[in-house]
Amino acid sequence: MEFRLLLRPHHLLILILYVTSSFQFGSATGVLRVQRKFSGQRQLITELRAHDVRRHGTILIENSRGAVDLPLGGLGLPTATGLYYAQIGIGTPSKNYYAQVDTGSDILWLNCITCGHCPKKSDLGIELTLYDPKGSSSGRLVSCDGSFCSSTYGGDVPGCLSDMPCEYKVQYVDGSSTSGFFVNDYVQYNQVSGNHKTTTANSTVIFGCGAQQSGDLGSSSEALDGILGFGQSNTSMLSQLASAGKVRKIFAHCLDTINGGGIFAIGNVVQPKVNSTPMVSDTSHYHVTMKSIGVAGTSLKLSTDIFQTGDMRGTIIDSGTTLAYLPEDAFKPLMNAIFSYQPDLSFQTFQDFLCFQFSGSIDAAFPKITFFFENSVELQVYPHDYFFENGDGIWCTGFQNSALQSKDGKDIFLLGDLVLSNKLVVYDLENQVIGWTDYNCSSSIKIHDEKTGAIYTVDAHNLSSTARSLDIGKFIAVLIICLMFHLFH
Repeated sequence: MEFRLLLRPHHLLILILYVTSSFQFGSATGVLRVQRKFSGQRQLITELRAHDVRRHGTILIENSRGAVDLPLGGLGLPTATGLYYAQIGIGTPSKNYYAQVDTGSDILWLNCITCGHCPKKSDLGIELTLYDPKGSSSGRLVSCDGSFCSSTYGGDVPGCLSDMPCEYKVQYVDGSSTSGFFVNDYVQYNQVSGNHKTTTANSTVIFGCGAQQSGDLGSSSEALDGILGFGQSNTSMLSQLASAGKVRKIFAHCLDTINGGGIFAIGNVVQPKVNSTPMVSDTSHYHVTMKSIGVAGTSLKLSTDIFQTGDMRGTIIDSGTTLAYLPEDAFKPLMNAIFSYQPDLSFQTFQDFLCFQFSGSIDAAFPKITFFFENSVELQVYPHDYFFENGDGIWCTGFQNSALQSKDGKDIFLLGDLVLSNKLVVYDLENQVIGWTDYNCSSSIKIHDEKTGAIYTVDAHNLSSTARSLDIGKFIAVLIICLMFHLFH
């Protein structure tokens, strides 16, 4: 029996992904004293007018923020691609790139033309493109003595000279890594302009140009052009677009495991409504507070200490992780409760996954799991979500023991695509809340456009099927040419 499980390094515990020691962010506390700008001095009318013009300009920028529709592809099942990716345009002239959408990391990085071990082809059926800063008339290197580099590193970069680039390195838990330097270039995206309509917009964004990849990041299996981090840091594309007044700091995704692809949008979603729970303050990832776990309406008897938040503790929402990881003291009781519904099962292990033979209806035979969060918000996970089928009648569990994956992450609940799929998840960074609701991710949502004040419909996408359609179209075109050549010669 063949078991095909595709797990890239960024599907593992993203919380253990670390940026090398140079990526340290400083912090400070202080008191802001507010006073009138022109108090205590004679106010010149021209100065007041100039002040009002600047203020008016700021208000206009805030009111010009539009909604963005990012086309999505991929399939989050462990036996499929195990990830979701978006299409964005970069450079002048603009070229399309495909990057994994990852809420567990911050920066956008792409494989660069100078990359030594970057994949040249992808098993996903998409055409890979290496970014060339010199091939874009708008591409610029970011210097290590610039404000972006110093703010990213939390201070001046040791040994920096004015002509040296601002470098980056991201190391993953399995040893895979990406390193390179930051560049500044235009990012082209689809701005929502009407119901089911978008227009092209662009803005300059600083991102990583990957010059060296190691481990699975250099493999052609499920390869992409890079990773699109949607974390909270000021280095993320979302934060940069928001700082430029282009978008609001709110985004949403709906990951479709039925048809693939789904919805990924930036802006204020007004339909469907979601129930939201507060984000834990002063954390780098999307931390929320879990209160308890229920199995078919009955709460598991777990120590309240297991849900405490803190250093390497708590609950993280992460679209860049395929599965769901629970601390051992929650994992074992949960597994016992689930399989108590079918006590006569015979288990087998495939690549450390607990699997079993079953021919009936999974949803009818096993219980629904409910994660309870602060503000009485519930996240429902159904048997067809936490089990995945591998072969004829072979089912495996997607819940994993955090302690067996990493010593550092053993006390963390990491909720990936396994529990986030087929739900609309809204990240409201302005109000520091995350909300969700069960949803058909092949349908559409309604989003508020601040530029016009209108509410527009944004549809689902599936870049995976688009790529396959293009491949079929190319094949048919070649076949027709060959037939015509044969008929007329």
